[in-house]
Amino acid sequence: MHLLRFSTEAYPHNRRGAAWRDELSIARLHCESLCADHTLHGTIQSRTTPAGIELACIASVPQTLSIAAGDGRGMMLLMLVEGSAILAAPDLREPLRTGQLACVPQQDSRKLVLGTGFRLLTVHIGQALLSTRITAPLPGAAVVLSGDSAELFARMLQSMALGFDTVVSADGKALQPFENTIISCLGAVLADSRATPPADMTLSRSAIFSRVCSRINARLSEPDLSLAAIAADERLSARYLQKLFEKSGSSFSSYLRTSRLDRCRADLANAQYDKLSIADICYRWGFNDPSYFSHAFREQFGISPRAYRDQMAIAPAPRPPQKVSRGLPAHAQLTPAMRAAPAEQPAVVSIAKARSYAARHEGQHHWLQATDQTVHWGYLSHELQPVLEVRSGDTVTIETLTQHASDDRERMIDGDPGAESVFHWTAEQKNVNRRGAGPIDASVYGRGAGEGFGVHICTGPVAVRGAMPGDVLEVRILDVRPRPCANPRFAGKAFGSNASTWWGFHYRDMLTEPREREVVTVFEIDCERADGCARAVYSFRWTPQRDPFGVLHPTIDYPGVPVDHATITKNYDVLRDVAIPVRPHFGVIAVAPAQDGLIDSIPPSSFAGNLDNWRVTRGATVYLRVAVPGALLSIGDPHASQGDSELCGTAIECSLTGDFQLVLHKSTMIERGAPFADLSYPLVETADEWILHGFSSPNHLTELGKMAQSDIYLKSTLDDAMRDAFRKTRRFLMTVKGLTEDEAVTLISVAVDFGVTQVVNGNWGIHAIIKKSLFAASLPGRDHGPG
Repeated sequence: MHLLRFSTEAYPHNRRGAAWRDELSIARLHCESLCADHTLHGTIQSRTTPAGIELACIASVPQTLSIAAGDGRGMMLLMLVEGSAILAAPDLREPLRTGQLACVPQQDSRKLVLGTGFRLLTVHIGQALLSTRITAPLPGAAVVLSGDSAELFARMLQSMALGFDTVVSADGKALQPFENTIISCLGAVLADSRATPPADMTLSRSAIFSRVCSRINARLSEPDLSLAAIAADERLSARYLQKLFEKSGSSFSSYLRTSRLDRCRADLANAQYDKLSIADICYRWGFNDPSYFSHAFREQFGISPRAYRDQMAIAPAPRPPQKVSRGLPAHAQLTPAMRAAPAEQPAVVSIAKARSYAARHEGQHHWLQATDQTVHWGYLSHELQPVLEVRSGDTVTIETLTQHASDDRERMIDGDPGAESVFHWTAEQKNVNRRGAGPIDASVYGRGAGEGFGVHICTGPVAVRGAMPGDVLEVRILDVRPRPCANPRFAGKAFGSNASTWWGFHYRDMLTEPREREVVTVFEIDCERADGCARAVYSFRWTPQRDPFGVLHPTIDYPGVPVDHATITKNYDVLRDVAIPVRPHFGVIAVAPAQDGLIDSIPPSSFAGNLDNWRVTRGATVYLRVAVPGALLSIGDPHASQGDSELCGTAIECSLTGDFQLVLHKSTMIERGAPFADLSYPLVETADEWILHGFSSPNHLTELGKMAQSDIYLKSTLDDAMRDAFRKTRRFLMTVKGLTEDEAVTLISVAVDFGVTQVVNGNWGIHAIIKKSLFAASLPGRDHGPG
């Protein structure tokens, strides 16, 4: 009854193909070929209903699947939710459009040629249900269903596919109405279609048989209902009626029993009848013997009537209300204005001074300043032109700016030429116009260009010469330091702010009024003190702010809106005598995703991005699988400090400068067993630990389809993130450290630490920390067993 979830992320690359084919075979599909241009990534969510209807939602890369419902297995329904496909046979190629239903009966087979990334819903109905519940003639060959009833049926299935992980993962009580509806709708569609009846069932006989079944269903409650009684009602001979059932592949008694069981099952799940005993319900639909009924029910549905009723009585846990205004809504489709414009080539800022790096590191040293010409705000894209190109082994100093600097312009912008150029926004000019992956004309919410669907100021991208898809980019973080305030009034200080916001985990769980409020706290860091602590200066509650273009922002809904300090009340008595240790790190370290268009910078994924892990700091190394030529590395979202979870919405957002060394590992040169040899996720290495990142959706852009950038905000759970982190950790221990699965699971439980990375970035994160000391070459006193 539980939703089963399969992901290729659980397997090393060299075992993914076999695992994928095995899992597809359970869904009655066979993978004949994969597109050579795509790395295999796929997910399958499946469930079998109490009556035996098998449902599966499949998402993957281009490939060819064969469909064979044969060997007496019944009928398969296929619906393409996203992508493009061709339904093929040796002598036929028929396009299958998004939202169309294809029906493949047991005696036929077809190939489904999927030319793009896709999402596919499959529904398998066994022969027993078909013969007892479907009175219309079944098609003799695969057919794409058409007509008004087919369109309505397809829309219902499409809704199920889009909410598969919520509706289908609930208890059987939520799924049971779908189960009955699927059978009823299929019967109606087949009755309306011009499907050819079986060779020994003419159209006239089929019409008579349909009328007979309707008569039986009207008299199910009569305990003495017989074939002779129905024959008399329809003015047919009992022999002729028996022949009709034989030609349909069933019998009168089988059809009668199954129909009664279905009605009883519906009543057992209906709270309206919870006062009736199970015996009352079985009598209600014509059964004379409760013992016989219980046996027949278990045989039909694989569960006793009592257990089924108890199962249906368990209410699903209520989902908390969500107010989502991040991500591209369904009514705002991707337009050319929402793609990365090639525009003019941004200025490349390179400082030839080798500084001290020339003596310590091979390669050339570069300096990339943060200006309005070298940043992109709120999105990632492989269509962006690089602002700097480096060779493997080169070092580069990269300046980053916090998107929250306008909370206090005096402390975080004034006097700083780079920050002033990025944040310049007057009624006449906005230097960095696009802020987010939304439409440039702000046609969704009217907030501003890009709509704030993505918020981080990212410096770059930096191209690495020779980097190609499949390679691994090693990003060594050599140093991180706060960006000092350029305002002479605050010399020697650096500043950042924390925003407690509407997207925070806490937002609807406050104790004091107003229950829903946003609070900004400005912090100070003394760059000349050795204690490395941040101290609060003041806080204020967000009040509606009108930006220079005249748009009112009642909440923190658009990045970089200048805060008018005349409209706020500052509270200087905040976090008194509290010193927060500084843990400077970059929230966003990302290579460009392979997907086209603009990618929201908020949810992290396989390309890393907005990890928000404070361990990604000085001395750490991040390994990233390259997805596009040049890798196109972007750095941003600098933090002075953050706790695991980033619970209220942000860290101490503080502009930082970092020194990095970029090392390219060509895919053909990576040694088997290297920690990053089997990489499909961001991997972090420190001197003492390996840190693996799991997400609610390991690769949301592939798994969730065209609405991924919105759906990910609705679908994230820590359960899913924990499972992904576990699977990646198990895979790492088996592939890199050579453990068996049993050894890996034991070690994970007794020695690996899991933590909540963040719960505010749409794609929630869990990280696993594996200590390197676990794998010491020799351990004194180890018991090696007998002998």
